[in-house]
Amino acid sequence: MLSQNLRLVRAFVNYGVCRQSLRNFAAAGDKNKGHDNDSDVDERHPLHGIRILDLSRIIAGPYCTMVLADLGAEVIKVERPHFGDEARKWGPPFLKESKDAAYFLAPNRNKRSICIDIKRGKKLLYQLAEISDVLVENYVPGTLERYGLGYEQLRKVNPKLIYCSMTGYGSVGPYAKRPGYDVIASSVGGLMHITGERDGPPSKVGVAVTDMSTGLYAHGAILAALYQRTRTQHGQKIEVDLLSTCCSLLLNVGSNYLNAGVEAGRMGTAHSSIVPYQSFKTKDGYLTVGTGSDAQFEDLCRRLKVDHLPQDPKFKTNKDRVQNRVELIRILEEMLSEDTSRNWMKLFDGASFPVGPVNSIPEVFEDEHIKAIGLVKSLRHPKDGSVKVVGPPVVFSEARNDARTAPPTLGQHTDQVLGELLGYGLEELAKLKKDNIIQ
Repeated sequence: MLSQNLRLVRAFVNYGVCRQSLRNFAAAGDKNKGHDNDSDVDERHPLHGIRILDLSRIIAGPYCTMVLADLGAEVIKVERPHFGDEARKWGPPFLKESKDAAYFLAPNRNKRSICIDIKRGKKLLYQLAEISDVLVENYVPGTLERYGLGYEQLRKVNPKLIYCSMTGYGSVGPYAKRPGYDVIASSVGGLMHITGERDGPPSKVGVAVTDMSTGLYAHGAILAALYQRTRTQHGQKIEVDLLSTCCSLLLNVGSNYLNAGVEAGRMGTAHSSIVPYQSFKTKDGYLTVGTGSDAQFEDLCRRLKVDHLPQDPKFKTNKDRVQNRVELIRILEEMLSEDTSRNWMKLFDGASFPVGPVNSIPEVFEDEHIKAIGLVKSLRHPKDGSVKVVGPPVVFSEARNDARTAPPTLGQHTDQVLGELLGYGLEELAKLKKDNIIQ
């Protein structure tokens, strides 16, 4: 049904009958964006009614819970009083009024922030765990157990609780007690070894891809556990770690070594098994071209007016092109350097092969396609007027998946959550604040 709807939408756009995309359709009727409440979560959100207690910080955990929050889950972000998530300090740049880093904004929309000292506020966390569906944490294994907040301890409070632990290396093995950060996992997991120019040093990917991929794995695992719970009526513990995630991302590189003993090296933007499949310098920048089939290579050569190349035995098949990579790439480099990326894109318009310019970040967000699909959202912020976020990349034909509220300020919802969900009165809240248990 979704594919049929997509074809209909494309047909409408092509014939000028309708220019409303599924992305706009899914958001149609959304009002009051950025209100400091969850009133605009409704039955169209797949996770409406699911409550998540989020004890995670930095990227992997918050990214996971943000994806779930976009789908309608109620996410209660538990932070350390007066300090909060470390990512709030990861700047510059910082927001002018709240002083939160722009970095923090990226994975924390659609959440409520409460401040509880996890060492002294165990009673509060037990009460919240008792009424939650999911708990997400990313402490070093054993840390929360020492505070009485481990899985075996909380399952006694709530047998249906799904407890997701996100760590650097998992709970077993010689590295289990090590702290884990994206760049370290990418180092140990080999991703940095295969990233960078052929004769250059190891490089990290420009964003925390191992962190985000771990968050995505965790999000999928949580959804699976929620579905299984509908049959078993029991929760369970989920473990996701950065190193295992990084190894899974090795994909064909890992498979080539495990099954053929072929060790990969750094290749810049090139591909070990497909030629051409890389970026080429043009007069004003770089252009990335990929031909995944012989037919696509023939199309490229036809447009470049070198129709003889696909007939050359050295370049006839992809296997041939891989074996004669250096010669073919030199030919293409010389040709593509003679004009601008913009002119090449005009020439390649309608091509069967994928092609695109290497955009700077300003060029990304000024791109006509990004603007046309409305990917960037503006959300009202309680202190800084409004903030911009990149909205969800997934669009449903029936369900809602949206950016609704700005990332919260530190402890913005402590009184609200403890009052509404646990029934704490003003005097009780004041005493907890005086005792430095909450903020």
